[in-house]
Amino acid sequence: MKSKSLQIILTYIVVSLILAVTFYKLLISLNPDTENNYIFLAKDIFCILATGVLFYYISSKNEKNNITFFEKLNETNEVIKESNEKYDIVAKATSDTIWDWKIQEDSINWNKGIESVFGYNPSEVGKTSKWWFDKIHPEDSIRMSIKLYSFIEQKTEKWQDQYRFRCADGTYKYVLDRGFLLKDENGKAIRMIGAIQDITKQKEEEQRLKLLETVITQSKDSILITEANSSEGKIPKIVYVNPAFSLMSGYLSTEIIGKSPNIFKGPKSDSEELKKLLRAIKNEEECLIETITYTKTKEEYWVRFSMIPIFNNEGIISHWISIQRDITDEKKLETEKEHLIRELTQNNKDLKQFSYITSHNLRAPLSNLIGLLNLIEDIPIENEELEEILSGFTKSTHLLNETINDLVKVIIIKDNPSMQKEETSLKEVFENVFSQLSFQIEMHKPIIKLKFEKVPLLITNKAYLESILLNLLTNSIKYKSENRKLKISIIAEQIDNKTILTFKDNGIGIDLERNRDKVFGLYQRFHNYPDSKGLGLYLVKSQVETMGGTISIDSEVNKGTTFTITFKN
Repeated sequence: MKSKSLQIILTYIVVSLILAVTFYKLLISLNPDTENNYIFLAKDIFCILATGVLFYYISSKNEKNNITFFEKLNETNEVIKESNEKYDIVAKATSDTIWDWKIQEDSINWNKGIESVFGYNPSEVGKTSKWWFDKIHPEDSIRMSIKLYSFIEQKTEKWQDQYRFRCADGTYKYVLDRGFLLKDENGKAIRMIGAIQDITKQKEEEQRLKLLETVITQSKDSILITEANSSEGKIPKIVYVNPAFSLMSGYLSTEIIGKSPNIFKGPKSDSEELKKLLRAIKNEEECLIETITYTKTKEEYWVRFSMIPIFNNEGIISHWISIQRDITDEKKLETEKEHLIRELTQNNKDLKQFSYITSHNLRAPLSNLIGLLNLIEDIPIENEELEEILSGFTKSTHLLNETINDLVKVIIIKDNPSMQKEETSLKEVFENVFSQLSFQIEMHKPIIKLKFEKVPLLITNKAYLESILLNLLTNSIKYKSENRKLKISIIAEQIDNKTILTFKDNGIGIDLERNRDKVFGLYQRFHNYPDSKGLGLYLVKSQVETMGGTISIDSEVNKGTTFTITFKN
């Protein structure tokens, strides 16, 4: 640059001198007598040289100014370049979405975060603030807009707010938006630059923690949180208690925080349970104990006390959470229940023993009495009144004998809850039942329908099953209708993991509205038949339940009765 300016000045001087000399020669040729022509030539040369020097000085000054300007311009460019590089690095390093809003022009630019965080393609992103505000959740939009424009009118420079921003797929994310305001010389807002941070996970965690806090504060169980470490032989110090704890123990939170739960220990506390708890704390294991503890006023109450370790990200215990429940009423009920069980067990033993003694002691004299009555039958009695008395006595004695035999059957069933089971053929069982009732079947000729194809075999007690079906079939024949042919249907089915045996007849039926609760009772009779004792259905139910099954009845007067027996496989 400098050499070029010098060349221009030298060219100017040379050209000027040539012109000056040429002009001088021309002047002499025109007027040779002019004496002072050389003086004019000297002046011209001096002026030319002075002008050249002046031009050189001015050029040097300008050149220095230009160099300084270009140096400053280069420095500014370097600063801008470095700033842009830093901005690009920060934009790549952060997950924030950065925006630049020129307020007066209502022009807004977004970095690549609008695509990576919210899923928008560059072609979908608007260039005005309207596009931005349209993506804010309707419930947050008005509040956020009012706060933002109020902020722009104020003197502060920094702004932040939380709201929900719509993603490209229509879902919303919670965001934290922070902005910095730029103003002109008159204090008028001209530009705002900000960064949107996705805080959805933090918000969800915050809501979860609030929910947990609500559960803890509203829980009926006493909850306390302790430190991780403890002094030797003590439970760690308490750092938090919920309201239920104060209600249960009588201690306010200010009175108990910083102390060990060992203060609840008293004379009747179970030392073995407390040792178990301390071992669990030492081994960093969860533990559950039950012991007597004491309120602030030294009143006793039973507590179910659990200690659960809480680990941090490094796998180190940070706290212990204890859940305590007052089980005083539960313990009282448990004690009463145990007492009742002992009493019932003893009563059952006494009743069973009484039944055995009664049945055994009565059977011998009854047998003797029946034998004597049989002998009397061979002796002719002329007194008709005495003969009638003996006949009634004989009848009563036989009835008493049958009753004793029935009671013995019930005792045998009730005293044998775990009978042996075996694979039993239903067809074979019914053949045995039919052979025992062949006379009645031949006499009444009922129509019997059997369907055992789906369950040909059943794991059960064969003798009990035979007795059940014998009683049911006998009842069907005994209580048949005189107005129609007796029909009996016996079906075995397999449904899920259950075997269902259905026994149905079209006999005279039972009025279940009046007698449903009595059907399977002992000595319950629903028809005035002379040979009805009311024992059969009681035995059936006892045998079914002894085999682990259930029995139900569905009956309607003059239409028939259906028994449904269910066995679990």
